[in-house]
Amino acid sequence: MGRMRSGWLWVATLAVWMAGSGVAGAQAQRPVVLEGTAGRAGFVDDATKHHALFGVGLRVPIGRRVSVGPEIVVTRAATDDDLFVLGSAWIDLGPSPEVARIVPYVVMGAGYMRHSQRFGSERFVSGEGSFTAGGGVRARVSDRVYLGGDVRVGWELHLRAAGHVGVDLSRR
Repeated sequence: MGRMRSGWLWVATLAVWMAGSGVAGAQAQRPVVLEGTAGRAGFVDDATKHHALFGVGLRVPIGRRVSVGPEIVVTRAATDDDLFVLGSAWIDLGPSPEVARIVPYVVMGAGYMRHSQRFGSERFVSGEGSFTAGGGVRARVSDRVYLGGDVRVGWELHLRAAGHVGVDLSRR
């Protein structure tokens, strides 16, 4: 039953995306954007382990509503830290992102996570595949800058909420 529900989610996401993906004749090219991110992440353990979260990403448009790019995120707590290196994809929803001041989106990423944990004077380090998925919204505050936020779930099992600032790199 769970597979059927997730299948419908993908179909609905694809339908919303395709509904607004028509090409306009005089449409402006979307910019490459550098994003800085800060927030909190809660990792599942015996009790939730809260971490500060900081990151940077680059969004490169490959279509009217789709952007891809790398993300590097570091989370830190009292005795451990994590490094996520992800390749992510953002799909803009709602009004055309070229003209809309506020744009909702979904985001998915996959890559590698390195975990480092201190136990007394010893340090344990491990790594594994990772993913994140979620959604958010961004709002333009000028022709070059936007502010936004998103909530994602990911593996190593965690829930994260973060704010971000995006700067358009193509305009001078």
